[in-house]
Amino acid sequence: MTSASREPASLIGDCVHCGFCLPTCPTYVLWGQEMDSPRGRIHLMKQHLEGEPLGPAMVEHFDRCLGCMACVTSCPSGVRYDRLIETTRQQVELEHVRPAAERAVRELIFRLFPHPRRLRMLRGPLRVYQSSGLDRLAERTGALRLLQRWAPALAAMERLAPPLGRPSRLPRRVAARGRHRATVGMLTGCVQSEFFPEVNAATARVLALEGCDVVIPPAQGCCGALSVHAGRREEGRELARRTIAALEGVDVVVVNAAGCGSTMKEYGELLADDPVWAARARELSRRTRDLAEFLVELGPRAERHPLEMTVAYHDACHLSHAQGIRQQPRRLLAEIPGLTVREIPDPDICCGSAGIYNLLQPQAAAELGDRKAAGVAGTGAELLVAANPGCSMQIAAALRRRGKQIAVAHTAQVLDASLRGLGRNALLPR
Repeated sequence: MTSASREPASLIGDCVHCGFCLPTCPTYVLWGQEMDSPRGRIHLMKQHLEGEPLGPAMVEHFDRCLGCMACVTSCPSGVRYDRLIETTRQQVELEHVRPAAERAVRELIFRLFPHPRRLRMLRGPLRVYQSSGLDRLAERTGALRLLQRWAPALAAMERLAPPLGRPSRLPRRVAARGRHRATVGMLTGCVQSEFFPEVNAATARVLALEGCDVVIPPAQGCCGALSVHAGRREEGRELARRTIAALEGVDVVVVNAAGCGSTMKEYGELLADDPVWAARARELSRRTRDLAEFLVELGPRAERHPLEMTVAYHDACHLSHAQGIRQQPRRLLAEIPGLTVREIPDPDICCGSAGIYNLLQPQAAAELGDRKAAGVAGTGAELLVAANPGCSMQIAAALRRRGKQIAVAHTAQVLDASLRGLGRNALLPR
């Protein structure tokens, strides 16, 4: 029997309360409170199964969980805490009535972020806000402090927004350079496509330079990761079906966002009880690869040109903990001549992004972001390399709070600069 088919009570019984999860849990590291640790939350889950209602105090402890899955990789008993917290969050959404203001914020988030077209409409006003200096004026006049007090989620959105350049769109197909090695489909994502289009462009170029025909279906949208992780399971299942339909018919589906890749690899479990989609979901999950994972499997062919610089590599939680991908990105970076990779302290502690966590729990997220930014700054690196858009925004915002000017790039962008011989200046602010 798989963990996906077992009842929550059975999964809860796997926990022996040994405490190995405690030093890896971000909220326990911050506050040292038992109920804000994995085993504490499992105790609360057990209480709920035994009849305790989902009151505000209990829900708050579940809401404070980042879902980073560091506890899963550190647990010697194999407790599937990831399954437990997702199931619990579904129950919270069904049984618990949140305050009106909180419901409004959540509704705004889920009406916006899983919809690339709506994000695209936001780009223009946000770009004007940034380029006109209104952002600096809002900071100087104290307007942002007022926003932080009365609408902390909106204030977090403002502070997290990356500097926006001109929008760009990829063609439906990018042809392989040289001998054809594979045909791959590419997920463009929601936040990635609208706020980091340069990452998608670099991904397509790198794949093409390594001999891949890259298919980029225009009909694709959100993969459902944000919804699934927030307990909105049916919404996530519908988005998964649309993604499957858009990306079938290629050898491999390459994903350059850690949270998206993690969820897509679990489509087989997400849609296991759907007689129409179950087999298609399993097949897409089988063919889904993170960009770094796929490139290492494929093997290097294009020439790597030198990049004389020092970088710090950040482990995104849904890449390292959820997908077990740690060495592949480091291996790709190590193949670039002249590039020095430095490790960030406490790499297994989440940066505080965690999907929409930094919008719903901005104070805790900021504390974790500050911890991570201090670690990054301590490496002395010129560039931070991360493989998830949420992590990039979260750590960049924390670095700005510290007054540190460290550039941030995706692994794909570093590889792109090397393969095309662009040099270090292509990755550093001018």
